[in-house]
Amino acid sequence: QVQLVESGGGLVQAGGSLRLSCVASGRTFSNYAMGWFRQAPGQEREFVAGITRGSGPTYYSNYSDSVKGRFTISRDNAKKTVTLQMNSLKPEDTAVYFCAADMSAGIHTTQTNYDYWGQGTQVTVSS
Repeated sequence: QVQLVESGGGLVQAGGSLRLSCVASGRTFSNYAMGWFRQAPGQEREFVAGITRGSGPTYYSNYSDSVKGRFTISRDNAKKTVTLQMNSLKPEDTAVYFCAADMSAGIHTTQTNYDYWGQGTQVTVSS
């Protein structure tokens, strides 16, 4: 079992930055690929970014087209933490952001591949 707790959400003006963190507890963090998803009101939950599992130092990452070049995902296995640095935020980035853990190899963009989920953290970007 893995427990995930997100933090770092809040209210920010367009063009600003936020840094989301997700701390894991339970089983070996490095065994899990990690992903960030988001869900805006009335919309489906969508993939934002993912990072491969392993002990490093090299990881591979993947991003949705809507955030590519603005968001950066990283992980620190020693701290059991995955981070999403969000820059140049836009009002359309407003959503609840979820951290998720995937036991399989690679980076998956669909929710059903992920085994554990956090409760989410709200990000609101004002225009």
